[in-house]
Amino acid sequence: MANQDLDQLRQQIDRIDNEILDLLNQRANIAIEVGKTKQGNEKSFYVPSREKAIYERLTGKNPGPFPNEAVCKVFREIISASLNMEMPMKVAFLGPPSTFTHMATMLQFGLSAQLVALKSIPAVFEEVERGRAHYGVVPVENSTEGVVNHTLDMFFDSELQMIAEVMLEISHNLLSKSGDLEKISKIVSHPQPLAQCRHWLETNMADTPLLDVASTAAAAQMATEDDSVAAIASHAAATQYNLQVVKAKIEDNPHNFTRFLVIGKKTPEKSGADKTSIMFSVKDEPGILYRMLEPFSKRQINLAKIESRPMKQKAWEYIFFLDLIGYVEDQKITAAIEELRSHCHFLKILGSYPIARDQSSIGEKV
Repeated sequence: MANQDLDQLRQQIDRIDNEILDLLNQRANIAIEVGKTKQGNEKSFYVPSREKAIYERLTGKNPGPFPNEAVCKVFREIISASLNMEMPMKVAFLGPPSTFTHMATMLQFGLSAQLVALKSIPAVFEEVERGRAHYGVVPVENSTEGVVNHTLDMFFDSELQMIAEVMLEISHNLLSKSGDLEKISKIVSHPQPLAQCRHWLETNMADTPLLDVASTAAAAQMATEDDSVAAIASHAAATQYNLQVVKAKIEDNPHNFTRFLVIGKKTPEKSGADKTSIMFSVKDEPGILYRMLEPFSKRQINLAKIESRPMKQKAWEYIFFLDLIGYVEDQKITAAIEELRSHCHFLKILGSYPIARDQSSIGEKV
């Protein structure tokens, strides 16, 4: 009787799976028509605001028990495959594979896009600028260690736009070939993870030398070649490089996030919950810092972040990076930026893009 009941339940699942397959193909045919329409109207194939709206609508109406996290993952791949049918998409990212940036890229674009690992942030920018990739993904800041200065500096000369952001929760693991803590005589990783695990390392591995390398994946590769070397990297790196987890979740801050930028050539459509990023250099005048912020304060525009970087062309002069809540074509945003421009040597709008949806519950992510 139990076997008969099980067979009936499996038959129900098979029938539902067949219905899902039929619906997926119906969706795919419509996606192909959407692609033809976009091509005729010269519209962007990748629309972050549309994707965000899909996730919010589906998770908002999901009655369960299928979890929202799984809904997002399933539809990430459905959307990825659909976009690839509209137009094969090539995305460059700061590699190599199994770095946190790679994981962020897969989460944003899915597995159907052609993902290209590059060795540096400038290389990612160049790949997109020259049209060899449609989009690029680079890290821009970490909640513990601050901004990735190299990424910000690239926008000074580049005409690329910020078209989306990805906010991912970071979890670091100590990995080695044997999994034996006693065998470790050296720890390697990218400087950011080493800094983000500083307290744990000082408490538990104070006498063990630390070595900076180009990426967490490069660290994992080194660990595969030497039993005495441990890497700080992700679970994905442990799987790819056949390493053992010596200690999981060694980051000092349990609420450790990294923000990534998707870069491209065209500002996306307004989503209704957007962020605008600008960079500028102000004139050296009394009270200039106050006047720099006043256009936004008096219009009650929320500033999400302000950062300064030395200007390489002139000593003791600075470039400011400002993130504000709103879309660049909103009337009050436009007015505030134009008022600020009157106090600037130069001002550049870096892009408007949807505010990242919360990814804190979706796996492990830099």
